[in-house]
Amino acid sequence: VQLQASGGGLVQAGGSLRLSCTASGGTFSSSIMAWFRQAPGKEREFVAFISKSGSSPYYADTVKGRFTIYRDNAKNAVYLQMSNLEPEDTAVYYCAASGRDSWTTSRNGYETWGQGTLVTVSS
Repeated sequence: VQLQASGGGLVQAGGSLRLSCTASGGTFSSSIMAWFRQAPGKEREFVAFISKSGSSPYYADTVKGRFTIYRDNAKNAVYLQMSNLEPEDTAVYYCAASGRDSWTTSRNGYETWGQGTLVTVSS
């Protein structure tokens, strides 16, 4: 699977953005999909993942209630709808795929990564 992330940009605090990640070259519906992010000078951190069927999303506490992850297996795409953005959400956002059967929030559990898309939230 190859992943291509898009949708990042500059937004004011309180605003919204939707990130997209499209997959090619593999069986998208067989992968658990996730979003991670990496702020300047910080470790890459888990944001959200979604099960293969799309029925079970899971979020980091820092984004719960503000972000929504969902997928469209017919379009080989996963999305991250981000609302009520805060300056602390500024980071490069990466989509990732895992072929495992069990979910994980560890970046080591994901074997395929997109190139990242920058989200900047101004105060």
